[in-house]
Amino acid sequence: LQTKFPIEERIYRFRCVEAWSMVLPWIGFPMKALMTAVEPTSEAKFVRFTSYYDRKITTGPGIHLGSLPWPYTEGLSVEEMANELAFFAIGIYGHLLPKQHGAPIRMVVPWKYGFKGAKSIVKVEFLANQPATYWNTINSYEYDFEANVNPNKPHPRWSQATERFISSGPNLSWEKRPTLPYNGYGEYVGGLYG
Repeated sequence: LQTKFPIEERIYRFRCVEAWSMVLPWIGFPMKALMTAVEPTSEAKFVRFTSYYDRKITTGPGIHLGSLPWPYTEGLSVEEMANELAFFAIGIYGHLLPKQHGAPIRMVVPWKYGFKGAKSIVKVEFLANQPATYWNTINSYEYDFEANVNPNKPHPRWSQATERFISSGPNLSWEKRPTLPYNGYGEYVGGLYG
């Protein structure tokens, strides 16, 4: 993928559903480039992203009990994936992604909450029907499929009206700010949602 598509840097706001945010410099390529290369049929309405999973290597909560829906999956509509802002990251801060940031490739969809950013992607599938996703399967009341940043739609356990912005520098600080609809990208993505 690093040689197939032109690599670029994009600086995007990141907004966690747990009400914190920060700005990150990603390196990668537009998701739209992959769509153009593979030419999905007109039957494709959704896309499912599947993360790396090996029961012997990737142990974690619920692995041995079978209580969680591994491997991790996430999904978008084809229109969302085709948006100019939707991005596949292979790097961050000028370097290739380390494992803890989602190597070798991860989703970056800046108008959605961070849980929509599947990491360590090993499979991308174009589907006719909306796929099940990890967090939506675990708790659809708290994590809906769309997952757009919306300050007027509170999480069941906390408000989304404000966020704690993490600033960098020698004195790391948290600044409380109003949450922006679509994480500030409304003019680019608002038309996707009727």
